[in-house]
Amino acid sequence: MRINLCGVEIDKYSFDEVVQQIVEHASCQKKPEYVVTPNAMHILSLQKDSNFQDIYRKAFLVVPDGVSLLWAAKFLQTPLKGRVNGTDLFEKLCAIAAEKGLKVFLLGGRPGSAEKAQETLVARYPSLQIVGTYCPPYGFESQPRELNLINSTITAAAPDILFVGLGAPKQEKWIAANYLSLGVPISVGIGVSFELVSNMVKRSPVLMQKTGFEWLFRLLVEPKRLWKRYILGNPIFIWLVVKQYIGLPNKRISRRF
Repeated sequence: MRINLCGVEIDKYSFDEVVQQIVEHASCQKKPEYVVTPNAMHILSLQKDSNFQDIYRKAFLVVPDGVSLLWAAKFLQTPLKGRVNGTDLFEKLCAIAAEKGLKVFLLGGRPGSAEKAQETLVARYPSLQIVGTYCPPYGFESQPRELNLINSTITAAAPDILFVGLGAPKQEKWIAANYLSLGVPISVGIGVSFELVSNMVKRSPVLMQKTGFEWLFRLLVEPKRLWKRYILGNPIFIWLVVKQYIGLPNKRISRRF
C-alpha cells in the first residue's frame, strides 16, 4: 500500500516490514533492485528533476527516512506506519546479514568512514561479512576509468547488499545507472550513515530523533553544509504539503507496480 505525499508515492510499511522485504529479496538472489529513503529534501528535488523522478518510479521500495514526512502524512490524513531511518536500516540489515551469512559492500562516505564503519560493525557482529569498502574521489561520476574500477570491484566482491553513502541525489542516480549491470540483489542509498555509525559525525540524542528534531541537531553540528537544506528547504516543503491539503496539484510521480 502507498500514500501520495506531494506527488511522491511512499510505501506504507513499518520498519520491520521493510527489513523483512529487503532480507528476503537479498537472500533469494532475485533480480537486482534498489531502495530509496526519502526525506523532505528528496521531495523538493523530485518536483523539478525528471531523472530523479524516473529513479523513484523504478524503485523496489520508497520508505520515509525523514520525520517531517510522517508529520506531513498525518496532517494529510494518510498516516504512515513509522520512520525508516537510513542509519537504523543500515545497522539492522548488517545485524541480520551477520546472522544469515549475507555479504555486504560499503561504497562512499567521507575518506575513512566506510573503513571505520566496518570496524565498528564487525566488532559488534563478528560474523558479518563486509566483502569490500571503497571511497571514490570527488567528481568520480564523470571519470570513466574510476567508474569502471568501482563496478569491477563490486562485481568481483559479489555482495548480497550494497550500501551507498554518496549523498542525495548522487547516490540514487549512481545506483540507478549501475544496479542492473552490477547484479547485486539489493542496493540502498544511506547518506551519511557510515559517518554516523563510525562516530565521525555525532548523531543526535535519541529523544531528538524520536521527536523529529534530529534535523536541528545536524544543522547545529554542520551548519555550513546543511543551512540551505533546512533553513530554505523546510518552508518550501511545508508549502507543498499545504498545497496538497487545499487541493492544489503537485508533480505526480507514479510507480511502476
